[in-house]
Amino acid sequence: MPTRARERLVQAAEDLFYAEGIRAVGVERLLERSGVGRASFYRHFASKDDLVSAVLRERDEKWRRALAENVASRGDDPLALFDALEADFGGDDYRGCSFINAMAEIADTDHAVYRLAEDHKRAVTGYVGELLAKAGYTEHAELAAQFVLLLDGAIVTALRLRSPEPARRARAIAETLLNAASRTAPPSIEGGGREGDPG
Repeated sequence: MPTRARERLVQAAEDLFYAEGIRAVGVERLLERSGVGRASFYRHFASKDDLVSAVLRERDEKWRRALAENVASRGDDPLALFDALEADFGGDDYRGCSFINAMAEIADTDHAVYRLAEDHKRAVTGYVGELLAKAGYTEHAELAAQFVLLLDGAIVTALRLRSPEPARRARAIAETLLNAASRTAPPSIEGGGREGDPG
């Protein structure tokens, strides 16, 4: 069972890595932010890389669960993926995707952190494929890869523009893809409507 010290370390690391980057944050800073002693740190993690891996595993679980809940609340419409992202874009504390950022910082494709980020992207692609299959799209695997490309592009562009607009643009492109795709079942939401979209 996770100890309170471990929880504090993971939370401090998640906050700092997201705000400042993995390489920019050293162990001393993590100890200061978390209030955990050095000996306790090394009882829980063999190295900073082990802590980074733990942060990404927990972030992956929380982020994918929140995304699935958000999309489910909108009727599992595949286009709701973009509506879910839109709410996160534009804030002053928005720093993009933790997993894209990790892959940019840890360029070694054999590194455990890089592989965890790849695993996250594969899991997201699988989830998107399941949504599309459920909606009756026959080429759901290919469409899922295209959707994730749009999602990642929107995330990076939102980081540059500090605006939710990239999510809306990516959604429009995704809707065009769906309109051109073949289906085995009729649409559950006519015209790809945005039910539940607060905007």
